[in-house]
Amino acid sequence: MIVVFGGSGFLGAHIIGHLLRAGRGVRVATRHPERVRRPPEGPADPPFEAVKADVHRAEQVAATLDGAEGAVNAVSLYVEHGGATFRSVHVEGARTVARQAAKAGVGRLVHLSGIGSDPRSEARYIRARGRGEEAVREALPEATLFRPSVMFGPDDGLLTTLDGITRSMPVIPLFGSGSTRLQPVYVGDVAAAAERALALPEASGRTYELGGPEVMTYRVLVRRVLTHTGRRRLLVPVPFSVWTAMARAAAAMPSPPITVDQVELMRRDNVAAPDIRGLPDLGLGPTPVGDILPGVVPGRPGVTPPATGRRRR
Repeated sequence: MIVVFGGSGFLGAHIIGHLLRAGRGVRVATRHPERVRRPPEGPADPPFEAVKADVHRAEQVAATLDGAEGAVNAVSLYVEHGGATFRSVHVEGARTVARQAAKAGVGRLVHLSGIGSDPRSEARYIRARGRGEEAVREALPEATLFRPSVMFGPDDGLLTTLDGITRSMPVIPLFGSGSTRLQPVYVGDVAAAAERALALPEASGRTYELGGPEVMTYRVLVRRVLTHTGRRRLLVPVPFSVWTAMARAAAAMPSPPITVDQVELMRRDNVAAPDIRGLPDLGLGPTPVGDILPGVVPGRPGVTPPATGRRRR
């Protein structure tokens, strides 16, 4: 039995599917178990259940972990609201899961963080991610840390968002000059990596940075979506100072379209470090954007996305 915290999210749902297809029983820990459905594909034999649990409630986390062999913490927060802050979710929540896993004798824990996590960063989101990693390591040194790059896949926040922007806007504003380097990773590969890490003893206590096979700039990624859809749009550089000002002005909105922390993330390259283990070390070949793009974004008939971007070796 593997407990998946955050199983109702984008990545968590894919992790559940991979675990079930591998024959692992799954217990989904979420604040809204009524929203969780068993994936339609895969064998029907492995046990599956969704239970109510909040990572801020130690007693609920402990009950959820009872009898579990492993766990995955895929809980994430990108916009703070009310009592849900980056610190409460990515630091305190992560610490609670790791501590209770240690107390319950859970053999394996995979904790999802992100490339660029830095406990000393001035950006609250990036700092909370880094401090969350420290909290997990302190509570459970044998935990496996995953730092995926920006993820893509069906109903994602990357390709789907770019499709919507390029569909509705004649002019596309870039973050700075659009030269921020990205290494988009397929969400299915990250999910498969989580399943592998839970099964491999050598993954215990290690950190993995998960990126796709291509490194490309944000400008190149936007152009790939435009080429795939057959749209022609003007790309306009917008200084980061302007983005920051707009994000601060939008902060009072119930659902701000952009936040200061998201702008800060786009200032930094989102590329896996060459000296840290990655997908190949888990026996997985990363999937190119071009293989998944047609299934995420409707394209112009007869258009094949170009193999733009540098492939990492």
